[in-house]
Amino acid sequence: MIHASAIVHPSAKVSRSADIGPFCVVGENVAIGARSVLLAHVVVTGRTTIGDDTTIHSFCTIGAPSQDRKADEGETAYTTIGSRTVIREYTSIHRGSADAGGVTSVGDDCLLLAYTHVAHNCRIGNAVTMSNLAQLAGHVVVDDHALIGAMAGIHQFVRIGRYAFVGGYAKIGRDLPPYFLADGNPPEVYGLNAVGLRRAGFSREALTELKDAYKTIYRSEKNTSQAVTALRETVKTEEGRTLLAFLEADSERGILK
Repeated sequence: MIHASAIVHPSAKVSRSADIGPFCVVGENVAIGARSVLLAHVVVTGRTTIGDDTTIHSFCTIGAPSQDRKADEGETAYTTIGSRTVIREYTSIHRGSADAGGVTSVGDDCLLLAYTHVAHNCRIGNAVTMSNLAQLAGHVVVDDHALIGAMAGIHQFVRIGRYAFVGGYAKIGRDLPPYFLADGNPPEVYGLNAVGLRRAGFSREALTELKDAYKTIYRSEKNTSQAVTALRETVKTEEGRTLLAFLEADSERGILK
């Protein structure tokens, strides 16, 4: 299932059930899983692994060298794309910089819409959605089920928590805790990602606890450290513990307030 016009390096590991479309280029150290599809004009290079049942649309570039000034084009670095992920037209995903861990990863069941960009050393979890033209700078972490709105920009080293929602056009320069919604420029945290959490079937108990936690963090006179101390005494649900762990974790950028 390799089109006659495609260029596939003889050392590439391409599943017999994969489909490589016209004018695609697949490099020497690439591995492509079962039933994955490269539609047309897709370039996959570097030490890149693509899982099963993933679809990559036209004019995408996967595994290209990092745009980091410190990166060496010949360094050993990696890109991993999970299974059942869909990557739409003109998306670019750059491999990691070796001096910073060397891996850029996108998880399973993700949807990256047209013109999105994932820079070096980013880590995207499972079932993440990036809308058109959303951009991740280097070393960004996006946890499972988060949604990044159209044309949003995420600063280097920022963390986006699970089930968080970033509104379109927003410029996020600090960590957005899980389950919350941020929008605007400059951005504000407006409350829970209520629609997303309801669709995901979160319990009433969890929603109530997260809403109370939001008030503690964003609507009280407590600073982040004081809010964390207060939450340690009150959280009981798994979701509350996840939020608390995010707030307690090391952060390069601090929490969006």
